[in-house]
Amino acid sequence: MSTTGLYQLTEEHDAIRAAVREIAERAIEPFAAEVDAESRYPIEAQKALTAAGFHATHIPEAYGGEGADAIATCIVIEEVARVDMSASLIPAVNKLGSMPIILSASEELKQKVLPSIAEGRAMISYGLSEREAGSDAAAMRTRARRDGDTWVLNGTKAWITNSGVSEWYTVMAVTDPEKRANGISAFVVHRDDPGFAVGPKERKMGIKGSPTCELYFTDCTIPADRIIGEPGTGFKTALRTLDFTRPTIGAQAVGVAQGALDAAVSYARERKQFGRAVTDFQGVQFMLADMSMQIEAARHLVYVAAARGESGDDTDLGRLCAAAKAFASDVAMKVTTDAVQLFGGAGYTQDFPVERMMRDAKITQIYEGTNQIQRLVIARSLLK
Repeated sequence: MSTTGLYQLTEEHDAIRAAVREIAERAIEPFAAEVDAESRYPIEAQKALTAAGFHATHIPEAYGGEGADAIATCIVIEEVARVDMSASLIPAVNKLGSMPIILSASEELKQKVLPSIAEGRAMISYGLSEREAGSDAAAMRTRARRDGDTWVLNGTKAWITNSGVSEWYTVMAVTDPEKRANGISAFVVHRDDPGFAVGPKERKMGIKGSPTCELYFTDCTIPADRIIGEPGTGFKTALRTLDFTRPTIGAQAVGVAQGALDAAVSYARERKQFGRAVTDFQGVQFMLADMSMQIEAARHLVYVAAARGESGDDTDLGRLCAAAKAFASDVAMKVTTDAVQLFGGAGYTQDFPVERMMRDAKITQIYEGTNQIQRLVIARSLLK
């Protein structure tokens, strides 16, 4: 891979990390177990992040946002995921849902949607996947047809993160079926639009504090100016969006892995077996060392990918972002599993956070493109 996109953390980045960590430990972590157990939305986290301006740091200053760079946004997501991955989906999905607008929408549409998100008055979700169009997103069946001064949408979207709590939804729909991927367009739907409805919450293994639902469009009618870019450009916008947001999934993965390592180190220092602290045993020391090395490698790959996206150099961008997402999420699954192992029987109970972290980590290998898809992206880039 090219080295373009190398980064340097600044004093501002360090200050952001310290500020978010303080908020996360004070206002988010105390509710994390309850949020998971009750499968309830982490409203405390939303309020705390919004009050501090960390709910959507990526939105440009022109639209009332912080205008933070991609690494700063990754740091925010990472530090929140360190204590509660469900809560980290607030800044992560605000970026995912709004990036198509930032990248491709008209100035009028940007002004209509982005300020409300920047101010924390609204959130936004992203509607690409369907039950039969997950990895093969171009096979989607949701349709949109032009009707005078409106677009009319019909179909269903699946596995939509933060659905129900978001006011805005970026939605991909087919406008010209004969053109397959080149016949897909992107739209912005508001939850009050006629013909729009949110389905029941999925019962999930992890990230239980973040509602995941289907979206239903039944002759859902929206103004014609809510199309993002030109008709037929929606799939290209969706793929370009993922190049900017896959590093945020990597950041989530790094965060939950770091949280699990921190918990494991703390527990191992206190735990005694055979009359000695378990940290005296070389086998335990080696596990902790491997966990630390893997997290640090993942963190740097995520930051490099984030920096590349903002460098203006698209060379190898898709490959780098796919690598960051796949590597970091594989690390998160391994590290959280090892953390449970280090806790022994206690790690398998809900008395400690590592079992939740292990369940939460799994989704990072699946959403925003499974890690098998990431490896296809990487291989195709290598072999083209």
